[in-house]
Amino acid sequence: MAKVNENYLKLPGSYLFSEVGKRAAKFQKENPDAKIIRLGIGDVTRPLPQVCIDAMKRAADEMGKVETFRGYGPEQGYAFLRDKIADFNYKRRGLDVSADEIFISDGSKCDCGNIQEIFALDSKIAIADPVYPVYLDTNVMAGRTGDLKADGHFEGVVYLPCSAENNFSPKPPAEKVDMVYLCSPNNPTGTTLDKPALEAWVAYAKENDAVILFDAAYAAYITEDNVPRSIYEIDGARDVAIEFRSFSKTAGFTGTRCGYIVIPEGLTGTTSTGERVPFKNLWARRHTTKFNGTSYITQRGAEAIYSDEGQVQVKELITYYLENAKIIRESLSAAGLTTYGGINAPYIWLKTPADIPSSWDFFDVLLHKLHIIGTPGAGFGPCGEGYLRLTSFNSRENTIEACDRLKNFKG
Repeated sequence: MAKVNENYLKLPGSYLFSEVGKRAAKFQKENPDAKIIRLGIGDVTRPLPQVCIDAMKRAADEMGKVETFRGYGPEQGYAFLRDKIADFNYKRRGLDVSADEIFISDGSKCDCGNIQEIFALDSKIAIADPVYPVYLDTNVMAGRTGDLKADGHFEGVVYLPCSAENNFSPKPPAEKVDMVYLCSPNNPTGTTLDKPALEAWVAYAKENDAVILFDAAYAAYITEDNVPRSIYEIDGARDVAIEFRSFSKTAGFTGTRCGYIVIPEGLTGTTSTGERVPFKNLWARRHTTKFNGTSYITQRGAEAIYSDEGQVQVKELITYYLENAKIIRESLSAAGLTTYGGINAPYIWLKTPADIPSSWDFFDVLLHKLHIIGTPGAGFGPCGEGYLRLTSFNSRENTIEACDRLKNFKG
């Protein structure tokens, strides 16, 4: 008899964004004339930069000629893209990351979810609360977390509460953990970790022989000079940290799919007998076994953003979304609503009204009364209750209209 992986049954309900989509689809079906403005799922809406389109067209033409056709590419990614990433995102910022430490993938969501496979099942994890649900859910699926408790927390996970009181900055725990998931700029709160905060985490990881899994998918949105864009800006981070990056929100690749992971050469973990093993070697083995590489056409499109013209076009794209975020943040604040984020990230963390403390209830009210979709904070963890995430990934016109509806919200 075939048996199921019962760890999947520990997950509460459906995946957060699937549930949001289901509720929105049901409402739209029942109200076909309603103009729904989607500020929920973090999916971009602006076209790809023209340099990316042009590069992918050229690459597609190459695939149509015998002389330039390509079959399987290198699983780690083509050197032309890894070299550009190492140069533009690290070396030009004075950071020691080589192309050989970079693995190209089909997006950082997959990397963030798959990275746990190269750690022992009895590894103890710490995650911020609230935070992107993929970190927790994939560890639940793997059987690393124990059972779900009545308070919404899993018994085998160390939660790092993030609230307005601590500026949504998770602090190192008193106990020892093996894996720490950090996200900056944070999804969902839109807040960031400053240099002292990251220095504390690197010190903790060194002291406890832990690994920091640093999700920097939104690094391109950082506008303030004092906010690190990479964990490797912190002295000693190469010894304790793995970094995830994405082209999804940087260059509109949510539907095109491309990202990468950085695993430093000297980062190691231990076997049950105490032998030190490089994590890069383990990831390379996993990557080559389970992944056949990101398409050549896609990688040429990603490479194009590192041209002079590409840098200009990407900056224009990010500026557009950040202006939307500013409009949302300032409009809601002027209306007396409490907001966070939206300065170094495309997300605004909105506190729910006092008379609607449940984030799912607030989601339903906004959908049914104002025809606006947000993402309930509770879906990002128990500490997210009482908040709603709004994204700036929509048109300027829709963003302004949504703000006008929210400003007049009476509950």
